[in-house]
Order: sequence, then C-alpha cells, then structure tokens
Amino acid sequence: MKDELTNITKDLLTLIETQAEIEVVENEDSLDVNFSNTQDAGLLIGFRGENISAFQTILAMILKQRTGEWKRVNVNIGDYKEKQEEKLKNLAEQSANRAVETGSEEPIYNLTPSQRRIIHMYLSERKDVVTESVGVEPERYLVVKPK
Repeated sequence: MKDELTNITKDLLTLIETQAEIEVVENEDSLDVNFSNTQDAGLLIGFRGENISAFQTILAMILKQRTGEWKRVNVNIGDYKEKQEEKLKNLAEQSANRAVETGSEEPIYNLTPSQRRIIHMYLSERKDVVTESVGVEPERYLVVKPK
C-alpha cells in the first residue's frame, strides 16, 4: 500500500506541475505522506491548510479505488502540522490563563474541527479549566471556561 500511495502522490504532483521529495510512512492505522524540499510549499499548503486537507482526501480516495482498502492518509508539508499544533497550544495556554485570571469564559473562533480537537486534548490535562465546543458548523467555536 505504501508503494501505491507513493506512486499516486508522484502522479498528482506531476499533474499540478510541481516537485517535492516524498516520504511515505506506513503505520498500523494510517499512511503518512511527508513533502519536503519543495519551492511550492505555500501552494501545496493553501490558505489555513485547506490544500493539505484536500490532498489527504484525494489521496485516500484514489488509494481506496486502486487497492479496495480504506486507510487514513495524513499529509504534512515542511513540518506545517507541527508548527500549527505548537501555535494552537500557545493559543490554548493563553486563553486558559486569561480565563483563570479573569474568571470568565474565553471563546476561540475560526478553528477547524481538527484544530478544536487539538486544543480540547491539550487543555484536558489542566485541572483549572474545561473546554466546550459551541454552535453548529460553520459557526462552531471553542470556549475555555475556568473551573
């Protein structure tokens, strides 16, 4: 499955006329596709990571069609996801500290479901705050509350 995904990814890059080094890592429940050494990182990442999400979906669908098996595909371009996760953790920490200091709720807007999940998981380790997602997509947001 790893080799098939590597070939699919190379074909897709050729179609969009860009180049990158590709490393595919097969895990028990997913396949990770890491792009590096590309001059088109911004294009591949897209606005707020939208193109990464699209790549993941497209690669997973093509892989399913070719192999008959469904496997989660995670795409990362130039450590984008790690950098974004670090920013989200900093935002979460600041919001939690502000909620505890002021004693009031701190809303965090404009997050994707996966970004909200990262913050929920990160702040679940703190005993002085709780988090909650409020509203309905696309206006759903996260609230950090002091305990």
